[in-house]
Amino acid sequence: MKLRTGWGATTSAVVLVMAAVLFTGCGKDKPADTEPLNQTPGTELNDAGNTGANEGVNGGSGSGTDGNTDNGANGETNTGADQGDTSAAGGGTDSGTAEEGNGAKPDASQSAAADADSVAVLVNKEFALPEDHKPGDLVYPDVRFTFKEKIEKRMMRKEAASALEKLFEGAESDGIYLAGVSAYRSHSTQTSLFNRYVKKDGLEKAKTYSAVPGHSEHETGLAIDVSGSDGKCAAEDCFGDTEEAKWLAEHASEYGFIIRYPEGKDDITGYKYEPWHLRYVGKEIASDIAERDITLEEYYDAVPVANP
Repeated sequence: MKLRTGWGATTSAVVLVMAAVLFTGCGKDKPADTEPLNQTPGTELNDAGNTGANEGVNGGSGSGTDGNTDNGANGETNTGADQGDTSAAGGGTDSGTAEEGNGAKPDASQSAAADADSVAVLVNKEFALPEDHKPGDLVYPDVRFTFKEKIEKRMMRKEAASALEKLFEGAESDGIYLAGVSAYRSHSTQTSLFNRYVKKDGLEKAKTYSAVPGHSEHETGLAIDVSGSDGKCAAEDCFGDTEEAKWLAEHASEYGFIIRYPEGKDDITGYKYEPWHLRYVGKEIASDIAERDITLEEYYDAVPVANP
């Protein structure tokens, strides 16, 4: 009986100990099972990542610090992409702005400036035409001249002649009546004319109002001197005060012409103010020159001119 009682007591004690152990283990597991219901470590990371990404997108470059802190990789990448796009757009604009500011022209325009047969050719004291140059499409424009003879100085290149006819028509519709004074000149004619001026006023003074042979725009067939229909002030300074001169200054570019030697630009063109001297360059170039109030030299970024 004692042994049984002892064994029974021992067994009971063991059972009680095991029950205590089991009860203690269940108590520790319960908080661990309950904790995810409130907030799990995984959920905390996901929320932080989403917050960082949203701030990176909404805040742009301004949220750089928050993006790096809350979502190191995604926040920094998003912000960097936004900054990169902005810089690229700015770079393109700056590059474009820098090109317009320098007055740089496309290669095609530069080629036209050097092409004796182009209506956009640049002829001045520095750039000359070939000595044997003669336009192949000279015609007589159907406009009023201060003389009646059909001679050389009445001719112009076909495109310029057509534009001149439209210019005269436009002027007349505004009550302005123009007349041609001198258009095309051959190289030999320019040589004779220049030599006559040199004999009269001396070389240096002659070069301020007449071109050295080969350097005259009249040899291109694209230039013409004009006056009022009465011929008064033809190729004289007083023409600048006439209604005809004022109309030309305002409207010539609409027909593809420019006042080739504008007032106050003689240090660029090399010639004194000639409000009567029209040069055909085409509507696109003429409009650009008029809007920017520049010369053909400035248009081609070919300044200052030399004084040969």
